Amino acid sequence: MKISDINIRDPFVLRRGDKYFLYGTRAAGFGKNTGGFDVYESEDLENWSEPKVCFDSAQYGLNREVNWAPEVHLYGGAFYMFATFTKEDEMRGVYILRSETPKGPFTPYSQSAVTPDGWECLDGTLYISKKGEPYLVFCHEHTQIIDGTVCYLKLSEDLKKAVSEPVYMFSGSSPEWADKKPEGEHYITDGPFMYRTVGGRLIMIWSTFIGGKYAQCVAVSDNDEIDGKFIHLDPLITDDGGHGMIFEFADKLMLTFHSPNITGSERPVFRELEDTGDSIRLK
Repeated sequence: MKISDINIRDPFVLRRGDKYFLYGTRAAGFGKNTGGFDVYESEDLENWSEPKVCFDSAQYGLNREVNWAPEVHLYGGAFYMFATFTKEDEMRGVYILRSETPKGPFTPYSQSAVTPDGWECLDGTLYISKKGEPYLVFCHEHTQIIDGTVCYLKLSEDLKKAVSEPVYMFSGSSPEWADKKPEGEHYITDGPFMYRTVGGRLIMIWSTFIGGKYAQCVAVSDNDEIDGKFIHLDPLITDDGGHGMIFEFADKLMLTFHSPNITGSERPVFRELEDTGDSIRLK
């Protein structure tokens, strides 16, 4: 099937040699009660295999509502999926799943959600520090706190649980270019992803809404580590595309994101990036 035939949100690509594995949120019903996730396989980013179920959320009691934003990382010789599900307390949380192969099947691995109890959270991503320590970067939902935030916490070396309290990074209202809204109106944060440039700078891409349109944003750490202050640069995309991630395709650096942000119409989009050493920009 062609990439234009794939209807998912929150696309994530894992490269293994000359193979590319694509994951995402099943777009039907905005990814609610969809029963899990699929994986697609390609060698050229245009022609893809038919979807194969890689995680059955109903089998493990995780199809209570949202099945969102799966991303897969190779860590310690196994493949770990970070995904958002609705917890038993009806709040959203990030769980970690595990498989021996990128095709799955994935099975629950973490001790329930690794995001804080009592918090409405989503869109967890793995970050490995310069010291080799694993961290979870995630969003504290605007649905609970009005002005959504991006936070991080440290994970145990085996990724089974959080071993620190959450640390605030920034809010949806933080950038100078953020919409100025009346008190009580919501600021959305979602889709964080960490990338280190060829110059050693640590950047985060993340998404929000600017002028009512979904946007792909970028920020850079002032000390090139996760505990630095993140300085917001000009957004990459402001015309209804977001929740992206960065990967390598052959000798190219690529950004994938979904667009448009309309339920039933979302498709993965690929755009080539340039790594400037200090940051990234669209080619």
